[in-house]
Amino acid sequence: MKRYAQILSTGRYVPEKVLTNAYFDELFPERDIDAWLVKNVGIKERHIMAEDETTSDLCLHASREALERANLAPEDVDLIIVATDTPDYFSPATATVLQHKIGAVNAGTFDVNCACAGWVTALETAVRFVTTDDETNNVLVVGAYGMSRFVDYTDHKTCTLFADGAGAVLVGVSDKPGFLAGKRLARGSFYDALGIYTGGVACPVTPADENGGIPRVQFVKRFPATFNSDNWPPLIKGTVEKAGLTLDEIDHYYFTQLNLNTIKQIMEILEQPLEKTHWIMDKWGYTGSACIPMALDDAIEQGRGPKPGDKVLFIASGGGISMACNVWEWTV
Repeated sequence: MKRYAQILSTGRYVPEKVLTNAYFDELFPERDIDAWLVKNVGIKERHIMAEDETTSDLCLHASREALERANLAPEDVDLIIVATDTPDYFSPATATVLQHKIGAVNAGTFDVNCACAGWVTALETAVRFVTTDDETNNVLVVGAYGMSRFVDYTDHKTCTLFADGAGAVLVGVSDKPGFLAGKRLARGSFYDALGIYTGGVACPVTPADENGGIPRVQFVKRFPATFNSDNWPPLIKGTVEKAGLTLDEIDHYYFTQLNLNTIKQIMEILEQPLEKTHWIMDKWGYTGSACIPMALDDAIEQGRGPKPGDKVLFIASGGGISMACNVWEWTV
């Protein structure tokens, strides 16, 4: 029997602590943070992890939910892939920490880091294992973001956007196609535009902090205003065509959840109704590699998610710049 990959279940975790826009209005009284964020980005509040929480803890909660919904035990997981650029440690992989915490004793582990494009990339990576290795039947794919640990709360450009959370799916074997097509794209000339640049080999942290101090997320240079509108539509159209479909045949579009205005603009360019997409940045802020699985899970919980037979598209972009897109037929 030919092996196909399908999404079995979803899960998410949002930390308890909430920071509303009003908090940042008090932090930066010379700026109208709330009005600007609501108008230009769509963010009203965001959730931040507790002092004793780590990225692997966020993964743990989302993973338990996905496992429960799939009626699987941790021992049934064959592989764990964690997509994050805010790992617990440089080494070992956060996926390995998660394997221990959740008790998935039979699972192999590794992390994927292509910034906020990580989860969509990891999702297709899981497909490759499921469809080519008959010993890999259940793959836990988690997107997690603990960026609050790397935010400078004196920098209004970053601290007002970034938040924490995790989203998980289980990818399993099917006798009919779930995954239909995927494509990836990068614009590496922007590697030095947005990221966490201190702490790696190129700029190590030293006792005297000669190289820039503790790691902090930074906007270093501006992106072209038309970056997403220039790059997302061709990538979407190419992936949909590779899947043998048309844009009108896609029932659900899930985008990186940084900017609501961008999502609306892309849907207009694609000539697709806004009802085909779903957003969460208004209540959960920007959660990076976690945002797309969190949006998927939230849509399902609200009764707006995919039904069996629906065609689903995921597209993400992240620092670097890395981009990834894939198309699925919902089978569960």
